[in-house]
Amino acid sequence: MIFDRVKPLDAILATAEKKSLHRSLGAFQLMLFGIGCIIGTGIFVLTAAGAQKAGPGLMLAFVIAGAVCIVAALCYAEIASMIPVAGSAYTYSYATMGEFLAWTVGWALVLEYAIAASAVSVGWSGYFTGTILNDTFGIALPPWLTAGPLALGGAPGGLINLPALIIALLVTWLLMIGTSESAKVNAVLVLVKVTALTLFIGLTLTSGEFDTARFNPFLPAGVFGGWGTGVGAVGAAATIFFAYVGFDAVSTAAEETKNPQRNVPIGLIGSLLFCTVFYILVAAGAIGTIGGQPIMGPGGVPFPAGSEELARQCAMPQYADALVCSNEALAHVLREIGFGAIGNMLGYAAILALPSVILVLLFAQTRIFFVMSRDGLLPDGLSKVHPKWKTPYVVTAITGILVAIGAAFFPVGQLADIANAGTLYAFLMVAVAVMVLRRTDGGRPRSFRVPGVWIVAPLTVAGCLFLFLNLPAAAMLMLPIWSVIGFVIYFAYSRSRSHLGKGVVEVVDAIGGSEHDFPIDTPSKPD
Repeated sequence: MIFDRVKPLDAILATAEKKSLHRSLGAFQLMLFGIGCIIGTGIFVLTAAGAQKAGPGLMLAFVIAGAVCIVAALCYAEIASMIPVAGSAYTYSYATMGEFLAWTVGWALVLEYAIAASAVSVGWSGYFTGTILNDTFGIALPPWLTAGPLALGGAPGGLINLPALIIALLVTWLLMIGTSESAKVNAVLVLVKVTALTLFIGLTLTSGEFDTARFNPFLPAGVFGGWGTGVGAVGAAATIFFAYVGFDAVSTAAEETKNPQRNVPIGLIGSLLFCTVFYILVAAGAIGTIGGQPIMGPGGVPFPAGSEELARQCAMPQYADALVCSNEALAHVLREIGFGAIGNMLGYAAILALPSVILVLLFAQTRIFFVMSRDGLLPDGLSKVHPKWKTPYVVTAITGILVAIGAAFFPVGQLADIANAGTLYAFLMVAVAVMVLRRTDGGRPRSFRVPGVWIVAPLTVAGCLFLFLNLPAAAMLMLPIWSVIGFVIYFAYSRSRSHLGKGVVEVVDAIGGSEHDFPIDTPSKPD
């Protein structure tokens, strides 16, 4: 039976205690981690892609995505405070639905975080080449150094996005140095971008250029663009949903958190509520001042975001100033309404702040790999912790290189949609895990309990499925293709090497100490 290996919670917690990461993060740092990921990805990077899918209906898209995130966050808050170890949805699934389904979740999370980090690296590159190089120093890099190939949705003449590749590698180096140091840098960057976005909201909503007529038509592609099209308000919600993985990243840091039973729920829900307001206000300011209507293709359907067709349209003079074509959307808005100097300042803020988003995504992805390796499902070398830096440096380096390669060749719109396929699956499984644990381990202490769990958890499942079915068809196909690759690895390598499958939980001290065997009450026999 492939569903026979369910890891007892006591064994999971014992493993984490023996081979653990250093606990250094408090509630405030956790909330900053969440804000660092949420504020940035959707606002600085995906505003243009979302507007191309939904026009002014982007505001409704933020509400739809936020509603799904709220119910998902409640499920995460209960289960993360109950199981305060690294691994997020992977670990939660291991403790409830067994090793095989846990593997599928962990494998999906690898896709989610790595692709999302690549997407934000591409967004950072747009601000760097526009604000720093072009507007500040008058330097125009050749197209072949600033975008991927046109056939991949890049730009005419594109070959490689060199700035995106470089920033991904720099952030990887920072994460290898240490978690505490990364958190301190992140706190400064969060302050910078929250200040910049507050200024943006004030300038745009009070500007004489602000005109409510720009919101008409509000839904040029409708609420539903059609299954598999990825357009309309729901299609835009499915795209920008990946910006909300910030609260998920908070739960992956539970093992490195002081007093996780109290701090994890605060970090999860606090960061989500704080950031959702910014999404809506910034989108309203951008669309109300310069408009946000999509570029329509044949049959009155918007060209797909991140597509070769849209790249060709944006290269035409009549669309040069369109919001949906900008690689640095918010700085572009301020320049268009007469605040060029402040627009450049906002561009500087994005350049400083977006690395914090990449940092949190890479942080979360490497911790998933770390725990899967610690469970024996991936090679032991991946969970090696550096004796000085106290971080899983091997897997961090490998992940950073792959993220940099993705950022170098693919556009932000395509990357965001692909990342969401894994995100939505993982969130769905967390909701299922909460319901299973209420039945199988209802007496275990929970510092946070989901109110009305039998309503909230099913709503989370339904919401995730609904958004998944509104992704573009190519992005939906990516999840089963990626999963098949994962199945091959699991049955060819991981299942036979699983510590749980051998009937023990093998624990090695973080800095190369001794090994211990913790017997499992009801071991599963390897096939």
